[in-house]
Amino acid sequence: MSRPGPVRYAPATRRGTVIATLAVVVAGVSAFHHTVPNSPGRLGSLVESFLPWTGLFVVLLLVVALVRRSGVALVALLLPVAVWVHGFGGLLLPAPESAPGRRELLVVQHNVSDENPDPEGTARALASSGADLIALEELVVPALPTYEDVLGARYPHHTVHGTVGLWSKYRISEAQLADIRPQGIEEGWSRGLRAVVRTPYGEVAAYVAHLPSVRIGAGGLASARRDESARALGALVRGEKVRTVILMGDLNSTVEDRGLAPLTSQLNVAERGFALSFPTAFPVARIDQVLARSATVDHIRTLPATGSDHLPVAARVTLDATGR
Repeated sequence: MSRPGPVRYAPATRRGTVIATLAVVVAGVSAFHHTVPNSPGRLGSLVESFLPWTGLFVVLLLVVALVRRSGVALVALLLPVAVWVHGFGGLLLPAPESAPGRRELLVVQHNVSDENPDPEGTARALASSGADLIALEELVVPALPTYEDVLGARYPHHTVHGTVGLWSKYRISEAQLADIRPQGIEEGWSRGLRAVVRTPYGEVAAYVAHLPSVRIGAGGLASARRDESARALGALVRGEKVRTVILMGDLNSTVEDRGLAPLTSQLNVAERGFALSFPTAFPVARIDQVLARSATVDHIRTLPATGSDHLPVAARVTLDATGR
């Protein structure tokens, strides 16, 4: 009777090769996401929409590497960790302290949902935030008087165009429709506005926008209309004569998505805070945005849930006296 041969184990370097390879792939996608082609199915935009979640893959690979006791894999994982920290680590830092005399505005952005069962409670929650500006989307006719009544007590100035509105503590000197309607959508579609707000720090051009929704299906990411609307909005911002601009809106994408490049290429994004805002039950992405020109979005955070499927976000914006 022959004796069984000795059990042979793969060398440690071989055991870690697959994990190390995956680590390099994750790092490459994270660092060079702009090179991922957008055709077919707008794959590049889809990857960029969930780019911060690459950190979860790194954690999973780390667990496997520890279980396999692979030094090679652990060393390789330093690469995606470094890429993630470089891209998103700053968002984890605490909000900077607010100093007296700073030219700051607190703004709140919220898609209140056209199916919100409690518009009064939502309006009261937003009013209690103490914001200087409140931007709302999905305002429907039956609920609009409720928002006007409740918010009007603290925000005497407001303007509504179509399904978007802006409430302000300060006087609004100009208000008009911002036409961001993609081709092929009916005339009644109105989801953008521009207003000039006379703040204590000077005029601010405030834009409120609700870009078209996207869908993920078998063919990939359906975002053509959103991208077209983003280009139209970007052209309006580019031609804006007022130096300081604050854009608030449900942009139906993250700031990493190339579909928002017409906006993020000329507006500052939040420097700190993840503020994942959608969906309320388990937020996976921040699609509710506050962007600015000649101003810095110091910090963005979510507020408690309302009757909407989005979480409200609040951002502290510091206006730039030098016109950066």
